[in-house]
Amino acid sequence: MTKRIKAFAPATIANLSCGFDVLGLAVQQPGDEVEVTLNDSGRVTIDAIFGDGGNLPLEATRNTSGVAIIEFLRATHHTTGASVVLHKNLPLGSGMGSSAASAVAAVVAINELLGRPLKKKELLPFVMEAERVACGSAHADNAAPCLLGGLILIRENNPLDIIEIPTPKDLVCVLVHPHVEVKTRDARAVLKPTIALKDGIKQWANTAALVAGMMKNDYDLIGRALVDVIAEPLRADLIPGFWQAKEAALKNGALGCGISGSGPTVFCLCHGRENAIRAGKAIQQVFLSLALASEIFVSEINREGAHITH
Repeated sequence: MTKRIKAFAPATIANLSCGFDVLGLAVQQPGDEVEVTLNDSGRVTIDAIFGDGGNLPLEATRNTSGVAIIEFLRATHHTTGASVVLHKNLPLGSGMGSSAASAVAAVVAINELLGRPLKKKELLPFVMEAERVACGSAHADNAAPCLLGGLILIRENNPLDIIEIPTPKDLVCVLVHPHVEVKTRDARAVLKPTIALKDGIKQWANTAALVAGMMKNDYDLIGRALVDVIAEPLRADLIPGFWQAKEAALKNGALGCGISGSGPTVFCLCHGRENAIRAGKAIQQVFLSLALASEIFVSEINREGAHITH
């Protein structure tokens, strides 16, 4: 039996503007890698973390990769020990599903090492428990697409009910990550506990239209539906130059543009790679004008999700 294995888990775009806390989409790059090694210690340990700048905890019970493995072993009644090496390629507090990616890669690796006792979808509750440790709530809008790939609708968290939604083949995602940090807790703190009925109606209509646009391969409808009247107006001020960046993207080939997760990463969806590259560069220019460095990631939708690399 293989004793050591490495798994990759991709970045995700949660919310997709109108789908606050219920929609998530997986991209090809970037992503985290987790190497898991079985041992006879009966304990789960984090041996090393690379790429986090020393900011993540090495205690397995406080690290999402460790929590996911602990929960998996408990549920499957395995007593084996496991050591973890985390390659943190996703920036922390970026709005790209960083905490979910570490947990997903870890649990996919341990499941493979132990002969795949569970199906991929059955691993999701362990990742959600890890998300609870990271940000205080067990949600699946990053975890589900990271694990399974594609576009996922989370109809209900408890009991878990997720729906995989098909997407157009020429839909391309852009992520532009400016070098500022927005903590998930802070981004949630600016939200209001209630919303006006008229805003709810707009948001529900856009969410339904976005799903319809995806299923009908209707790029224009996708663009019209990528409107958030709930979270974006309150979170935009946490991201320097957001409104200018959004305007620049829409003028340069983006179907729609918004905040990825809780930010500060800005995402757009585009019809074709050429439009995506142009929109991404336009956003980056806005950040540069504010003396903010940033990275651009352009990719087709990741329809595979997390997978074993070696």
